[in-house]
Amino acid sequence: MNTLNVMDWLGRKETLEDTLRLQPAHFMQATLDQDPSLKLGDRLPALWHWIYFLEAKPASQLGRDGHPKKGGFLPPVSLPRRMWAGGRFSFIAPIPLGSEVKKVSSIKDISYKHGRTGELCFVTVLHEFYVNDVLALTEEQDIVYREDPQPNVQQPEPLAAPDHAEFSETISPNQVLLYRYSALTFNGHRIHYDVDYARDVEGYEGLVFHGPLTATLLVDLATRTFGRQPSEFSFKGLAPITANHDFKIEGVREGNVMHLWARRHDGALAMKAQAVFS
Repeated sequence: MNTLNVMDWLGRKETLEDTLRLQPAHFMQATLDQDPSLKLGDRLPALWHWIYFLEAKPASQLGRDGHPKKGGFLPPVSLPRRMWAGGRFSFIAPIPLGSEVKKVSSIKDISYKHGRTGELCFVTVLHEFYVNDVLALTEEQDIVYREDPQPNVQQPEPLAAPDHAEFSETISPNQVLLYRYSALTFNGHRIHYDVDYARDVEGYEGLVFHGPLTATLLVDLATRTFGRQPSEFSFKGLAPITANHDFKIEGVREGNVMHLWARRHDGALAMKAQAVFS
């Protein structure tokens, strides 16, 4: 694969601006089965910035998976499957609903590895969010590109989730929830709504529950448990969750740190996360 061309994307930047309108936040509350209680001036809940700064490419510029074709801001990695693997966040200052926000993104790192299931390419994107030219939020987003599943390659066994949760909630995924979150984030990835594509092309059991939505549920659980939004948050996706089964979001508290995870119906660790409260 042509790594030289891909490596040319290191350091590439783009800037977007958006006004944090109230309606998308109310739609997000409805998606999470909440009443539309947020008002202009209220602090944007953690990770809800993903429902803003949306871009729409013409249909002719989409790839087979429904995402925009690679080679624009993101590097032209030749591997066909794209996954959101994890992220790290610093919540520096509140971002009020109704405010005008500038988002500056840059390609921070690109690396290739050979895993048990084939070639992998990891791309780390740094996003910085400014309100009135003051830095309010930073996000490091990890994207992994990988090969199509091979029928003769055995998938690695997932890790078992911890069994010492102090708090736990059950999430019942369904097609409407997946559709609404895809619509809110203008996410055209077919694994979330095209079950034939998810199963037959990308090798999943069924429709895939969004990793960012799982992370949003985990940080919301931490916020409600601790009573305020964390100052730092990180998550890492470890195994896919599909809409076929309920799953649990769980955690334990150690002082000002909460260790969190998502447990699949089979006991597998789907995602681990950590919230730090200053």
